[in-house]
Amino acid sequence: MENPFAGEVALTLDGQRHRAKLTLGALAELEAMLEVGTLVDLVERFEGGRFSSRDVLALVVAGLRGGGWQGTAADLRTVEIAGGPVEAARVAAALLTRAFAVPGT
Repeated sequence: MENPFAGEVALTLDGQRHRAKLTLGALAELEAMLEVGTLVDLVERFEGGRFSSRDVLALVVAGLRGGGWQGTAADLRTVEIAGGPVEAARVAAALLTRAFAVPGT
């Protein structure tokens, strides 16, 4: 079970539930992968609805890796995500929100 107060979000891949979390290492990996100026730029893209499927994929991979998953973006492209692209986008947005929110607010 995921702990939202610890920034965790659940995502089901090929029928198996995984915990995703944007740790500091995962955030650094994400920043390098997306080549964004800052993570604030990425947050602003999500807030403005200007995110791409590449943004969603990178966030989900970083979050899953922060949760202990050993896969890569290439692995994620071949699995069945419960809820499809809409769920992947929801999880990506939740990861960003929980990574930068103060618990209980």
